[in-house]
Amino acid sequence: MASKSKHTGLGIALGAALGAVLGVMAGHIAIWLGLGIVIGMALGGTIRRAETECPECAALRRAHEDRPNEGRLSENRANEDRAHEVNAKQLQN
Repeated sequence: MASKSKHTGLGIALGAALGAVLGVMAGHIAIWLGLGIVIGMALGGTIRRAETECPECAALRRAHEDRPNEGRLSENRANEDRAHEVNAKQLQN
């Protein structure tokens, strides 16, 4: 799995290259190089691959999410149960 800094670094490199090309074409290298780096950082920070989860991890996560919290107030538990019932009914429709 690639780290966030790897994606950001790739975005900076591609943005700098694109900015340099546009800067040479437009005659304003400094402006376009800076804009290219900023746009590359923004795009590099948002690029994410879909993370796949192994079946064992998915089962463990579901078991953890289904486990009731011992310190929760009964009122909160009742509200959550009602919300789950409403969501289940909406999904059936």
